[in-house]
Amino acid sequence: MEVNESKEVKDSAEEKEKKKRDFASINSFTLIVTGLFFVVLSFLTFQLVMKGVYGAFNLSKTIPSLEYVENIFAEKVTKVAILNSKYTENRLPEGSTWLSDNLIAWQRFLDNLKIDYEIITDLDLEEGRHWKYSMLVLPGSHALSDNELVAVKKFIDRGGSVFATGGTASYSADGKWRGWQFLTEIFGVKFIKDFKNEELQSHLHTLRGNLPLTANIPTGFPLKIATWDRPIAVEVLEPRTTQVSFWYNHRQDSGLVREEVRRSAGMINGIYGRGRFVWLGFELNAVIGEQEDFVVFDRLFQNAMSWLSYKNIGYVKDWPGNYEAAAIIVPTLTEEIDNVNNILPILSAEGVKANFMLDPGLISTRPDLVSRLTNYGNLGAIIDIGYLQFVNDTASRLDDYKTQSGHIDQVRKIKLGDRKAVFSGMVPTYGLFDDNTITALVNNKFYYVMTDSLTDRSVPRTIIKGDRPLISITKTARDDYRVIRDLGLTEPEFQLYTYKEDVDRVLFEGGLYVFKIHTDFQCKPGYAQVLSELIKFMKTKNIWVTDAMEVYKWWVRKNKIEMRVDFRSDTRMAVTVSNPGFEYLSEFLVNLNIQRPVKNIRVSAEIIGTELPKFTYDETTKTLYLYIKNLKPGKSRIYCIDYDLVKENL
Repeated sequence: MEVNESKEVKDSAEEKEKKKRDFASINSFTLIVTGLFFVVLSFLTFQLVMKGVYGAFNLSKTIPSLEYVENIFAEKVTKVAILNSKYTENRLPEGSTWLSDNLIAWQRFLDNLKIDYEIITDLDLEEGRHWKYSMLVLPGSHALSDNELVAVKKFIDRGGSVFATGGTASYSADGKWRGWQFLTEIFGVKFIKDFKNEELQSHLHTLRGNLPLTANIPTGFPLKIATWDRPIAVEVLEPRTTQVSFWYNHRQDSGLVREEVRRSAGMINGIYGRGRFVWLGFELNAVIGEQEDFVVFDRLFQNAMSWLSYKNIGYVKDWPGNYEAAAIIVPTLTEEIDNVNNILPILSAEGVKANFMLDPGLISTRPDLVSRLTNYGNLGAIIDIGYLQFVNDTASRLDDYKTQSGHIDQVRKIKLGDRKAVFSGMVPTYGLFDDNTITALVNNKFYYVMTDSLTDRSVPRTIIKGDRPLISITKTARDDYRVIRDLGLTEPEFQLYTYKEDVDRVLFEGGLYVFKIHTDFQCKPGYAQVLSELIKFMKTKNIWVTDAMEVYKWWVRKNKIEMRVDFRSDTRMAVTVSNPGFEYLSEFLVNLNIQRPVKNIRVSAEIIGTELPKFTYDETTKTLYLYIKNLKPGKSRIYCIDYDLVKENL
């Protein structure tokens, strides 16, 4: 009996032990399966998160490569090399600091951008110690040896970037004249002239707009460049090279405008082989002028470095849609005011509104005419706010604020029939205005001020005063006073040709063509038809022919757009566009210079339901155009741009 009980107890213990082992086995299996499940889930989640951040993503990007480890533990490699050319220094007068001053200027600019660099010698370049750098700077390197020429050509041909200034390699190592072959072969340009070194002399260097190198710089901005370095003008010969600026000064230089603009490039960028280059026809420390000149050049320099470093550059295009420039028609009623009737049928036939500038007194003396003009455009008032006088070399001011405001307020209260005469803008009688004028115009709800002054851009300037903006529109081209009265061009065909030259120049800049005409000249019966031909010409050039109020509406909205470009990976960037203003943005165009050949472009949004923009990609310029619509006030959108790099760039 006891033996049986002992056996049963033993069997029971064995069964319990077996159950424990089975349970432990099951638990281990469950834990392993559960663990594997969570590992796979974590990996998939990781992949999803990384794809959401970086776009096209593979695991290899998370595995440290040998190059990655070397970059961590090895000494950091400098990417920019600045050549200190002793061959060039040997050509300079004894004791000259010209070259060292240039080197210091380059170091200062690169330090400001926090870019690492090293100074290399002629021997370094000749013996091939420049290959570890991605960018080679040639500051005023006028004299280079034959071996250096070969080294630079191979460097850029195999994918390196070169930033050069002045007459690069125009002399040999022993100081003998070599010529301009280097500029022609590498940069694709032809030497035209250099400017004489004249005491207290400078030249205007006008920048084009809507280019990667001039992103976020006012279109048509004229940098002031000193002549002590004898700046150089060239002509672009090949399509691989882009003209970024020109020396031609339409305000005072003579000659055929189209030809002079083409033959006076002062800055270029382009490609040679697999590499890139930027060339300046002047040295960095030749920029002079006021603070704004230096701010603009800093931005220009930064854009150039970004372009040479293949960093994407983004900016909002100056004009809506695909327009490359804009134009407004500004008839001024002076003498023989009934001649304005000669251009009204032309405006109607072409579907264009004009901006009629007139003495407000005409409303009481010729209300019928003024009322008719409102059917063909908007009105601008010519208002006397005083004029500058020079007494003993001292300029007296315009009228004080109270006087100016009184004159402007009187104009605002004038009635045309049973309603107020709506003047959208004003023109100072003597062409100049000041801060008092701006304040008075804003307080009286004017939208723009138009002047004959020649300023620092060929696009409007937005002026913020109080709670609403005002834009100033300045003279950007020759008017009929200059063409007919001063130049004596009484043949309509010559008038038209001259105006077309100015249209082409403003189009090249990407600015606003302001066509000012007067009733006692271009509006005469024998000359009026020129306006029709000019409007047709501008439309064929993809120019937005509009009126000042439409320019105001667009320009104020456009300047409120904020944009940021973030680089998530080699194949993804995020573009944030914001509308911090109070007005609805119906449509605007964003340019993104991707800097490399890509394919299979995809655009998505970080927030589901966001309206996606239409887009096009220009393979030649490597520019992506985003057509963004319906951006409400106070709203932002984040677009993710994914693309595949072409094989040779992987």
